[in-house]
Amino acid sequence: MTRKIIIDTDPGQDDAIAILLALASPNDIDVLGITAVAGNVPLPLTQRNVRVVCELAGRPDMTVCAGCDAPMQRPLVTAEHVHGTTGLDGPEMIAPTMPLSDQHAVDFIIETAREQDGITLCPLGPLTNIATALERAPEIADKIDEIILMGGAYFEVGNITPAAEFNIYVDPEAADIVFRSGIKLTVLPLDTTHKVLATAERTAAIRAIGGPVAETVAAWTEFFERFDTEKYGSAGAPLHDPCVIAYLLKPDLFSGRQCNVQVEVSSPLTLGMTVADWWHITDHPRNAFFCGDVDANGFFDLLTERLARL
Repeated sequence: MTRKIIIDTDPGQDDAIAILLALASPNDIDVLGITAVAGNVPLPLTQRNVRVVCELAGRPDMTVCAGCDAPMQRPLVTAEHVHGTTGLDGPEMIAPTMPLSDQHAVDFIIETAREQDGITLCPLGPLTNIATALERAPEIADKIDEIILMGGAYFEVGNITPAAEFNIYVDPEAADIVFRSGIKLTVLPLDTTHKVLATAERTAAIRAIGGPVAETVAAWTEFFERFDTEKYGSAGAPLHDPCVIAYLLKPDLFSGRQCNVQVEVSSPLTLGMTVADWWHITDHPRNAFFCGDVDANGFFDLLTERLARL
């Protein structure tokens, strides 16, 4: 059955690849709209980047809404040091011509949830839009089948601070609302995404598809990897956000366990940390399926096959 989803995102090269993977899979995923949030770069760039990617995929008809331009309680922290000044640095991108919806992303999420007989939310960035929608219209929680998000870490711990992953750290209060919402949660943390590396061989296989989409994706990964290879000594760029869409398409590629996950919102030392009770030490309710491993070769086989459709 085709899953009806909303992608909430802050592109980011890996976010862009996730959007392409979703739009290349219309028989499996019905993308009802894409909402932009401030995160990797400020909102004017993230909403622009979403439209750039939609046009690259041949989907200028997609509904794209701009959302929250700052976290719920904190100043915005961005990641130009990773993604470049535009968020999509690497290949030269043409300015989009498709329109931006007049509707605010939070209103779009609320309205769509009310109208549909169940939806899946796929956040790829800070959870500000999702949490704000749940606060304004708490009744929509019953209309959301699942939230599948990229964020957090357990064994890998942090990538923006020693304790915290970027998406959760940017708006920990929003993450706390989502993790306490009672909605079915699936979490793709750094423990999983750092195993999905766009090595030279895998990037070459994508480039070999030919055409503007494949060439752009290859160029994005080559730009994106400079940060991670320098920081971690890894063999390529980890494609964090496409793991969300890959999980939707082929959940058997992933493994993990149901456990309690809470978000630290007050400690200066561990702000934004996802405290996952992986070993079931406490009796706190198990509120999230926390992924811990992935078949990386299977992931890239899926990604390459789907990108070839665009």
